[in-house]
Amino acid sequence: MNRVAAAVLIAVSTTGAVFAQDAAPAAAAVAPAYDLRADVERVMKEFDVPGIAIAVVKDGKVVAAEGFGVRKRGEAARVDGKTIFEIASNSKAFTAAALGMLVDQGKLSWDDPVIKHLPDFRMYDAYVTAEMTVRDLLTHRSGLGLGAGDLLWWPTTTFSTDEIIHNLRFVKPATSFRSAYAYDNLLYIVAGKIIAAKSGKTWGETMHEWILKPVGMTGTTTSLEENTKFANVSAPHSKIAGKAVPVKPMPVANAVGAVGINTSAEDIARWMNVLLDNGKVGADKRLWSDKQAREMWTAQTPMTISQPRPPLAATKPNFYAYGLGFQLRDYQGKLVAMHGGALQGFYTRVLLVPEAKLGIAIFTNAESGPSLNALQYRLLDQHLGVAPTDWIGRIADIDRENQAKEAARVKGEAASRAAQSKPSLALASYEGDYEDAWYGKVSIKRVNNRLVMSFTRTPDLTGEMEHFQHDTFIVRWKERNFNADAYVTFSLDHDGSIERVRMKPVSTETDFSYDFQDLLLVPVKKEKKG
Repeated sequence: MNRVAAAVLIAVSTTGAVFAQDAAPAAAAVAPAYDLRADVERVMKEFDVPGIAIAVVKDGKVVAAEGFGVRKRGEAARVDGKTIFEIASNSKAFTAAALGMLVDQGKLSWDDPVIKHLPDFRMYDAYVTAEMTVRDLLTHRSGLGLGAGDLLWWPTTTFSTDEIIHNLRFVKPATSFRSAYAYDNLLYIVAGKIIAAKSGKTWGETMHEWILKPVGMTGTTTSLEENTKFANVSAPHSKIAGKAVPVKPMPVANAVGAVGINTSAEDIARWMNVLLDNGKVGADKRLWSDKQAREMWTAQTPMTISQPRPPLAATKPNFYAYGLGFQLRDYQGKLVAMHGGALQGFYTRVLLVPEAKLGIAIFTNAESGPSLNALQYRLLDQHLGVAPTDWIGRIADIDRENQAKEAARVKGEAASRAAQSKPSLALASYEGDYEDAWYGKVSIKRVNNRLVMSFTRTPDLTGEMEHFQHDTFIVRWKERNFNADAYVTFSLDHDGSIERVRMKPVSTETDFSYDFQDLLLVPVKKEKKG
C-alpha cells in the first residue's frame, strides 16, 4: 500500500520512543510525573504478557504510539509502534463504519430487512428471518445465545463464509428476538457479507479502499496472509502449563466481518482520531456523516451491570449498553465507547472518551483480560486527570484469587466424581460418526485402545477421551493452549444404544466461542448393506 500523506511527521512518545506518523499532528506532552513504561512493564511481569503496544490520542494529537516487551517470547525482536497485532473483535467498529458509509451512500438503511440485501439469509425462526434488520446484525439482540455457532469458525475451520451464514438457520435461539443482550459473532459475519455484496468487492478490499487507505493505515491488514508481507508482526501467545508461550496463528478468513483487522499502535491512533472527529480525515475529507457517528454511539441494547468486588467499586458504570460496533458505558461521569478483542494468542482493547477527545488502545500478544483491565483504568485516570489508584495491584490480587477458586472448583469436581464407575458400553460401542444440525459431523474412533474425538471441519479440535464417570468422558485436545477441554456425556436409549451426546467446557475460563454446550450430537445411522 502507498502512503497517503506527502509528509512524515516524527513524534516523540512518553518514554522517548520515536515513531512515524503520516499527516498527523505532533505529539502532545504528558505530565512528566507519569511513567507509562513503568506501568506497562509491571503489567507484563504481573500477568505474564510478553509484549504490549499502547496508543493514546488526546485533542487530535498523538500522545503515545509505542511498544514494550518482545514480539515473540524467546526471540529478541522488540514490540514497537509499528508492530502488527490481531485486534479481533475491535474489527467490528470497522464493519459498523462501513455500513454507515453505505447508509450515507443511499445503498441501504439501518432498518432495512437483511433479506432485502441477502435474499437467502435465514434464521432458525421464520419471523426473526423476516424482521431481522441491518441494525439488528450489530446489536447482539437476535435471540442467539452467547457465542452461539462460533465453532463454525473458531478455532480455524474449513467452513466458508457462505456456509457459516447458511448454517445460521439451524442454530436454535436461547431467548426471544430483541429481548436480551447476548454477544455473538455470526451476525457480524453476515454484516461483512452485506458490505461485500453492496461494494462489489471483498470485505478486505472494501476496508482497504474505503477506510484504511484514506486514514493512512498503511501498516494494517485484513488477513493473516497479508501479514506475511510485513516483518514486524507479533506472534500469538497462550498459556500452557501456566506459562505464556508462542503458539501458531489462527487464520479466520471466513469470519472477517467480525474479527478481520490486524493493526499497529501507530495505525490505531489514526483510526481513533477519525472516530473522535466523527468520521473526518483531515480538514476537508469525511468518511461518514455526523449522523452515522451518532448512530454508532447511540445505545441500542441494554447490558447487565454487574457488581464489582469492593476494591473495584469505582469502576462500576451507571449505564451499560451496546451501540453499533461499540460497548457504551460511563466512567468518571463521561461517556466511554469501547470494545475488546480476543483471538488465539491476542487480547486487545480500544476506549474512546468523546467529551475529552481521548482515545486509548491496548494491544497484548497474550490471553490476559486482567492485564487489559489494569491498564485501561490506569490510563483513563491519568488522561482524565483522576487521582491515581493502584489498579494494577488490585486487579492482580483479584486475578490470583479467581485463578485459585477455579483451580479448586475443577479439582473438587474431579474429587467428587464416581471414580469406581465404568462406562455402560464397551469402548467400541462409542465409536462412530455423530452429527449436529448446525456444525455437522464429529467422529469418535479408537486409537491404541483409546477413544479419540475429531471435529471433521476443525482440524485442530482432535483429542483423546478419558473416562470421567458413568457415561461421561473428558476430551483433552492435542492443542494444549486451547484451555478448552470438555465433558462429553453420552445418553442411552431404552435398548442400550446411544441416543445423543452433549458437551460442555470443563473450565469456566474457557473462551465462550468454544460453544460446545450448543451442540446436540446424534449418531449417524449406518446404511444397511444389501
